Amino acid sequence: MRTVEEHLADVLAAIAPTGAITLSLAAAAGLTCAEPVRARVDVPVFDNSAMDGFAVRAADVAAASPDAPVTLRVVADLPAGSPEDPALGEGEAARIMTGSPVPSDADAIVPFEDTAGGLADSLGDIAVLRAPRGPGAHIRRRGEDLHAGDVVIPSGTELGPLQLSAAAATGVDRAVVARPPRVIVISTGSELVEPGADLERGQIPESNTTLLAGLVRATGAELMRATCVSDDPDELRSLLRENSEADVVLTSGGVSAGAYEVVKQVLDGDIAFTKVAMQPGKPQGFGRLTNGALMFGLPGNPVSAAVSFETFVRPALLAMQGRTKLHRDILRLPAATGWRTPPGRRQFLPASIDRTDPARWTVRPATPGGSGSHLAAGLGLAEAYAVVPAETEAVAEGELVDVMLIS
Repeated sequence: MRTVEEHLADVLAAIAPTGAITLSLAAAAGLTCAEPVRARVDVPVFDNSAMDGFAVRAADVAAASPDAPVTLRVVADLPAGSPEDPALGEGEAARIMTGSPVPSDADAIVPFEDTAGGLADSLGDIAVLRAPRGPGAHIRRRGEDLHAGDVVIPSGTELGPLQLSAAAATGVDRAVVARPPRVIVISTGSELVEPGADLERGQIPESNTTLLAGLVRATGAELMRATCVSDDPDELRSLLRENSEADVVLTSGGVSAGAYEVVKQVLDGDIAFTKVAMQPGKPQGFGRLTNGALMFGLPGNPVSAAVSFETFVRPALLAMQGRTKLHRDILRLPAATGWRTPPGRRQFLPASIDRTDPARWTVRPATPGGSGSHLAAGLGLAEAYAVVPAETEAVAEGELVDVMLIS
């Protein structure tokens, strides 16, 4: 059997970038920057007040105290968005709201709470009870976050809500992103029927299209279609012809050693069907179809399909988009209980994490069945995979285990 690393290396070596497109920020959500996003304006755009209060000349109020208040005359009122830049002479102030431009003649802000009357008595004459710390007090300086032309988001970064907000805050309305890979998901098997259908003997509800479609979308890829076919080879051939523009064909089932392995029978191209030293997910198919699309043939059991996607397909889809981070975060946690591992194969155990003690998280199997490839319902309880080396015969309670976070 091949190692996980050997199979993944072949997968990543076959990856080619999908190319770049320019989209509005709203349309780019969840996609990957193909070029750095650079600020159009300084952030902040101008010197502005960090507090509701009064724009003052610091020298005028340097000696202010509760025992010796300093009286200033308010000569202007500056709500947020005001374009005014009032002149301030000695002993004068402007009432100012948070975010408003600071007058050119002011060099400090006195908050309402540092005056005798506060907001209720903020026009006319005011009495300053506490001096600001000095020039610059409570003023957000222009460009102190970044300057126009600075990189806001580097290439290879996923554009999530925080990144999109940061881009918008710098005046950017569009981004150059990697074109999402076009993916078709095909679940194979004559025993499969739609969820909710009445089952006859030998039939089971089909779940892999739901599973893999969701996992594909989560990478930012474009799901062209997710459907199920029987073990009739002509049905699969017809479906592939109808979706010939796909960049990636992702199948589940039909790659093992049985008599009705439709994926093995139908697909043409440079495709290898191999065994990988992992559990679940030993049978794997990978290669390139004659039309140029990458093909991943995953095993049909749901846990095997889920693990195989995380291990091989997800990194490939991210690499096609130029993502800088291809792999899930790994924690090392103590096992809350012991469990057996398969001999000679790396185990990917659907796991749950006990966060009761924030200083000492622990990990345990998500279900009593462990990493059985057929335990589809148990996937709903998994928030991670415990990844155990092939040479480990058993995990003991308290032993540190690598844990791949998936939620």
